[in-house]
Amino acid sequence: MLKHPLMNIPYTPNISHILGALSIYDLEETVGKTLWQYDPNNEKDREAIITSFILKDLMYLSYRHRSVLMSALKEALDQPYFDFAKEFESDYDEYITMAWNETEIADPRGFFADIYRLANEVWKDDLEKASLEDPSTW
Repeated sequence: MLKHPLMNIPYTPNISHILGALSIYDLEETVGKTLWQYDPNNEKDREAIITSFILKDLMYLSYRHRSVLMSALKEALDQPYFDFAKEFESDYDEYITMAWNETEIADPRGFFADIYRLANEVWKDDLEKASLEDPSTW
């Protein structure tokens, strides 16, 4: 069973974790200012946000964890009515403040589709390595 990378519990992928790099709670003056230089609705800026922040932030995960997380994202993308906008909502009770809220992202599904596409490009070798293994042995 695949364990959480930081705790001794089973790993359950959650696509909300993909946007962890965009949570700027108490970091508005540093990370927030850097992120706000980008327009998440502009194709080139979005790619920079995804590759330089989101995918880079997820590198602490093993190739197996990233594979399972991308499988969960693919499953969500395959659901036509999945509400991707909710993933951009801030939750002040949980100390989560997103750089851009759900009203500022013109196409939340497209944003996540771009994450999936770019992750499959950037992590190609690792995702292929994971695909050659039997997940039941993890």
